[in-house]
Amino acid sequence: MRVIEHLVKTLRDSAIFNPEVQVAPSCILWPDKDRQWEAVIPRLQSELAELLVLGEYAPESRTGPAIWLRCVIAGKAPDVTLPADRVPVFYLPGVSRQDLRAIEDCPELLKPLAELQYRGVIWSQANAKDWTIMAFLKSDQGGMGLDVAQDNDAKNAMQLALYRLLDEELELLKGKRLDKDYFNTLLTGGDPVRDLLRWLDLGDAFQATRGANEWKAFVEVCKSQLAFNPQADGVLAGASKLATREGPWHSVWERYSEAPKRYPNIPSRIRQCKPPDLGIFDTPAEKLSGWPQWNDEQEKALQHDLLALSHMPAHEARKRVLELEKAHALRRELVWAELGESPLALAAKHLTVVAEVSKTALAAGSVADLQAMYATQGWRADDAVLSALACVDKAADVDAVTAAVRAIYLPWLEESARYLQKLVDGSSYPGGTIASAKAFAASKGECVLFVDGLRFDAARRLSAVLETRGCQVAEAMSWTALPSVTATGKAAASPVRTKISGADDCDDFEPCVAATGQSLKGGYHLKKLLNDNHWKVLDRTENGNGQGNAWCEFGDIDSEGHARGWKLAKHIDPLLAEIAERIGALLAAGWNSVRVVTDHGWLLMPGKLPTIQMSKDLTDNKWGRCAAIKPGASTSERLYPWFWNPNQQFALADGVSCYGKSVDYNHGGLSLQECLVLDLVVTRTGGMPGKQVAEFIDITWKGLRCTVAVDGQYANLSLDIRTQAGDPASSVVVSVKPLKDNGTASVVVENEELQGHAAFLVLLSPSGELVAEASTVIGGE
Repeated sequence: MRVIEHLVKTLRDSAIFNPEVQVAPSCILWPDKDRQWEAVIPRLQSELAELLVLGEYAPESRTGPAIWLRCVIAGKAPDVTLPADRVPVFYLPGVSRQDLRAIEDCPELLKPLAELQYRGVIWSQANAKDWTIMAFLKSDQGGMGLDVAQDNDAKNAMQLALYRLLDEELELLKGKRLDKDYFNTLLTGGDPVRDLLRWLDLGDAFQATRGANEWKAFVEVCKSQLAFNPQADGVLAGASKLATREGPWHSVWERYSEAPKRYPNIPSRIRQCKPPDLGIFDTPAEKLSGWPQWNDEQEKALQHDLLALSHMPAHEARKRVLELEKAHALRRELVWAELGESPLALAAKHLTVVAEVSKTALAAGSVADLQAMYATQGWRADDAVLSALACVDKAADVDAVTAAVRAIYLPWLEESARYLQKLVDGSSYPGGTIASAKAFAASKGECVLFVDGLRFDAARRLSAVLETRGCQVAEAMSWTALPSVTATGKAAASPVRTKISGADDCDDFEPCVAATGQSLKGGYHLKKLLNDNHWKVLDRTENGNGQGNAWCEFGDIDSEGHARGWKLAKHIDPLLAEIAERIGALLAAGWNSVRVVTDHGWLLMPGKLPTIQMSKDLTDNKWGRCAAIKPGASTSERLYPWFWNPNQQFALADGVSCYGKSVDYNHGGLSLQECLVLDLVVTRTGGMPGKQVAEFIDITWKGLRCTVAVDGQYANLSLDIRTQAGDPASSVVVSVKPLKDNGTASVVVENEELQGHAAFLVLLSPSGELVAEASTVIGGE
């Protein structure tokens, strides 16, 4: 029962009578000499249709003079209608019980009510005194029997907060000390820390949105709980205390850390304050991490240290990267990282992976050994380079990450490419030629999706995204056709490759239809060849019906790489998400499986790949990493047979160099990154009964903070709490949080009034799709 419901019941119960010895009272008189209840009377009138007020004539608000109230009782007031089954209640502001009793001395305007004290009843305490707010809250005889502080500060705060108190649950107030802090907190909305952060964020604009009473209560709460006076001390003093995080301000900082993006102006407020001297603390990182200025200095220092790697041998640079990661890892847990102010600290995590992986050179053993080492660990270096570059935007930060990548990754990349090229002579390339290629074996109801430039590490990322969406993914390694360019590789990945060949005089790596000699350049004859061999060709938006077999092309990874250079790293995930959506649509259309194939990988090096020169007199056609040699020309370049016609030979650039113009992104040569790729066969999870993609294995509440542990395929998932599982708008958390590497996450429900309400824990994919859900009770059972 709410306080207002108890008050209404108490008022109405005062009219209870014994019909055997009494007549029904004509009204209930509610005297209030000090007008303590006056502010909440409009609120009470919404609950008490029979409540009328003594005052100036205003029948629309059920208010009027004493003679009008007499007319209401007599049924002679046509401008007001009262419930027939209720005794009228007359609220008398400024009038005491004694005023009514002293009939001779009471004002003329009040005299019409005097005799009602005999025909009606007066709502009063057991000792016949009028009900004050304090008495009603404290008294256990007709009141609520609560523990209320009686000092003046508490009384003043109680008076101001009365309209909020009316809606509180009576049971929750039992056993609670109601003092000035409680009433002030109630008046400010029940969440003083949130209000303090909003004040720090909005400054004077916050006070402008508050009434005088609410602002006064807010100031009193801050003085009591934080020993801080917003009115006198000002916003910058508060910002300084927030950054220092000492004493009670530590909990304020923790609250800010949970959702710093909700208070976008706080960092600039703190920047206006002078931070303490770095040298006065034994553990400066712990003491100064609340200051964005300190984080800025740390970023500048890391920037300087990464740039310095360009002057070190690779092995020393890798060691230094590991040291820098140890020094800066803490900053990834701070609000400055979430606010995008620690890009290099974020990049350091990925550079550490590059340093660790590149310690082991891919320059030993057979081609099969290289393949195994790359598939196990080596690809992670390529992936981590992309992740590190994706962290930075500013030119100075890009330069710092570029210096690190070139110091620790480029030597490893170059060494592995040269070793692979040394192993592979003209006849031992594992990708072989069309003569050794196997016929394409397609299963019934399979759709083949060609993605241009799906490098090994990108395919691994795509596989992870698909698994979070509930798909099963089988991976199979393969080697691309040489040279590793689209003209050669796309046809080699197609289901009709055995019906394609290469002309003896071809110098652009474009094969042709074996039966007719028609070039596949432009794509028309490849599509016709597919159609003629019972493969339906789908356009980019067509899904088909799942019958027979189909071929479609989708994804812009290669074109984006050529256009953007190193910035492909910042766009690779959205590109892969689009591909995953396309696969999902194909499976939803009824295809039993989607086989993802590609033509080649690529090299990516910020600061540009190295270059070598080749005389134009030796080549018919020169691409970035490969060149067609003129018939009869003599060259020292290592020559390789063309996949489509071994009689045609071409040169590949040594190591990871490019012929001619230097660029960040290129392909066409011989390296693990360009030539070793993954084919993916994607199916729905229907073939795995009983196995969930991800599931909650532990749910723990501590106050309004919920921590969960998840098992299964939880990579890239995020945690939310909603009142309706399928409705994003029903989220009740401060912010949605991604699951950590160990499958845990923690979120906070901000609205304390939701404690005890039922809700749903939901896991979300990167695209916002609902992956799993579990019911819970906010705050715990």
